[in-house]
Amino acid sequence: MTQDSGEDTKRRLLEAAGEVFSKQGFKAATVRTICRMAHANVAAVHYHFGGKDGLYSALLSEAFENGLMRHPPDMGLPASAPAEQRLFAFIHSFLLRMLGDGKSAWCGKLMAREMFEPTQALSQVVERHILPLSAYLRAIVAEIIGNGAKPDDTLTRQCGMSIVGQCQYIFRSRAIIDVLAPEMRFDETGIRTLAKHITRFSLCALKNFAGCAEMADKTTNAP
Repeated sequence: MTQDSGEDTKRRLLEAAGEVFSKQGFKAATVRTICRMAHANVAAVHYHFGGKDGLYSALLSEAFENGLMRHPPDMGLPASAPAEQRLFAFIHSFLLRMLGDGKSAWCGKLMAREMFEPTQALSQVVERHILPLSAYLRAIVAEIIGNGAKPDDTLTRQCGMSIVGQCQYIFRSRAIIDVLAPEMRFDETGIRTLAKHITRFSLCALKNFAGCAEMADKTTNAP
């Protein structure tokens, strides 16, 4: 096996695995199905990745890296850009990675599936990719909240989770959204429009958090 043919086989296995794992999940997917789609021998999976677990771990890491390379969280903005613009860039890039189409559309599906159906590979992904993204978002959120808010404050973490939750809801609820809001589009223009809405909604809460919190406390503490 030459180096070129070996790398070609490895690439075909990763592409096929992306399609199969994103649709069927780790448990249901089989090495034989992946190899059949990749036109490769079953032994090639063990040769290149050490088995199904190794193939999935390599694929998951590549999915995150590929998504971040295509749609970085800062979307090319400098660190000196206003926090509001950086928040929009983060949300926009997040949605593009989750909802974008094209040859690597399985990347977003695979990442989302891993979030809701975690495997042993998740810990590595969290360490290498999710923790840095979380820290980046929390720094932006703390800056917008102001009043001495810090990235590691519980409030900042909760606000960050609320923002991410809005984005994940769109992905997980596409079938329902298609019925409730059939006019919504998920092409580049539609995703940008959605990112603007989530940004505006989030900014209204973050910039007026003290007043909103007081109102919520009165409501939830009412007899």
